[in-house]
Amino acid sequence: MSESEGAAESRDTREVIMEATFRALSEHGYKDLRVRDIGEEMELSRQLIHYHFDGKYDLLSSFLAYVIDQYEGSVEVDADTDPRTELDARIDQCLFGPGFEEFSHWDRMKVYHELYAHAQNDEEHRQLFDEHYDRLRGSIVAVIEEGIEAGVFRDVDAELMGQLITDVIHAGRERRISLGHEDAPEEARDAIDEFVLDSLVPAE
Repeated sequence: MSESEGAAESRDTREVIMEATFRALSEHGYKDLRVRDIGEEMELSRQLIHYHFDGKYDLLSSFLAYVIDQYEGSVEVDADTDPRTELDARIDQCLFGPGFEEFSHWDRMKVYHELYAHAQNDEEHRQLFDEHYDRLRGSIVAVIEEGIEAGVFRDVDAELMGQLITDVIHAGRERRISLGHEDAPEEARDAIDEFVLDSLVPAE
C-alpha cells in the first residue's frame, strides 16, 4: 500500500468513527457516552478507535472539529456572486444546513448544541466553539463589507450588523432544539430578511 493510499484509508476510517460517534451521541447523549457505545455503532473493530484516538476526550474533541468542518466547508458561491445572494446563502446554510446522507441537519445540530452546552466547563472545547463562532461571524461581516464597498449595501457598522445576524441565527437554532419550536428557524430567517437585510438596501 502506498503512502497516499494509507492516508486515504486512515481518513476513511476516521470518518467512519466520526459518523459512529454521531449515532452514539444521538442515542446516549454526551454525559452517558462510552467509547464502547461508539464501537457498537460501526462494523469496524473497536480497537481502531483506540488506535486513532487517545481516549474519549480526544475522540470528542476531534468529533467537534469534524462537525464544524462540515458546516464551514459547505457554502460554495461563484466568484461573481453578488453580495446579497452570498449573504442569503450563508444565512440559509447556518439555519437550515447542508444535506447529509445520514442524519439530518437538525440531528447534527442537536449533537452540536449538546456539546456546546457543556463547553462552559471545558476550555479546549470552548475555544473550538469560540473560533468557529468568530469564523462564522467573520464570513458574514466580510460579505457585508463587500456589499458596502460595491454600493449595494448602505454604509453601516459591518461588525455590529454581522454580530446581530449571527446571534439571531444561534437564537433561532437553539429555540428549535431546546424548546421544540419547529418554526423558529423560518421565523428567524423572516426577521433577518425584514428587519436586517432589507435595511441594508440604500435609500433611493
